[in-house]
Amino acid sequence: MGEIRPVYLEDKLKEVEDSGRLDYRSKALPTWCPGCGYFSIVEAVATALCELGIPNENAVMVSGIGCSSRFPFFINTYGIHTLHGRALPSALGVKTANPALTVVAVGGDGDGFAIGGGHVPHAARRNLDITYLLFDNGIYGLTKGQTSPTSAIGFKTPTSPYANPDRPLNPLLMLLSYGASWVGQSYAGDPEHLRSMVRQALEHRGFSYLHILSPCVTFDKTHRTYVNLGMQVHPLPATHDPADKLAAMGEAMKNEQAPAVGLYYREQRPTLDDALDALVEKAGGEKRGLRGGRGRKLR
Repeated sequence: MGEIRPVYLEDKLKEVEDSGRLDYRSKALPTWCPGCGYFSIVEAVATALCELGIPNENAVMVSGIGCSSRFPFFINTYGIHTLHGRALPSALGVKTANPALTVVAVGGDGDGFAIGGGHVPHAARRNLDITYLLFDNGIYGLTKGQTSPTSAIGFKTPTSPYANPDRPLNPLLMLLSYGASWVGQSYAGDPEHLRSMVRQALEHRGFSYLHILSPCVTFDKTHRTYVNLGMQVHPLPATHDPADKLAAMGEAMKNEQAPAVGLYYREQRPTLDDALDALVEKAGGEKRGLRGGRGRKLR
């Protein structure tokens, strides 16, 4: 065995400071419950922005309502805290107005697939050039523990004491069928994998959807816990081809019992920005010269 070396807090703090990651963290400290998986998502986004060298002023975080939607307060970029379920249309407006920006929409399972569910297919099919981070804890945490569109059958909450009778949605399968050009899944309990997936999502040119599984440590003590997810979550098969949509759908259909993390699907096709440029050209208008040079979407 190799030598076991102690890790000192001072050394770790200097390592973090020297990395530049703190430049992407705001002075506001996250206010989620201790143990919430969302803390690791903040760190993953800050680290990915730092690694890609995206200037703070060139990035925008857009959120709706819910625990996840406090996110823009904790990242040192521009941010918009919008209405419940309206993160995606707001992000569309930002990106269309200034295509040079890196735009990240964030939301929870309720914000994204209940009140905001009608916006998801259109952002995906139009290949809006943004990243959508979906924080899925399978519960409404901000309003004290009601079932959400992704809650498991049989899940008991304060408002469903006789257990949830509804079958949960399958967001990965939905996004694949809607036409998202990048679909992946990660787990808040694996920070290094999460950082890698966030970076890949930011690099993709087009609509990138990252589904992030995360426990609600306060209102879910039985289903989506760290213990249960730690036993269930596993990598996609090494043989999986992200260019094969049918294979991606097949893997997505297995998620209810055994969620797999990794890149499900990726394709390159024209974005909404490209379509708008084409319309301007057909109408004889003058391009603004912004749509080609982003601080993100490197591939």
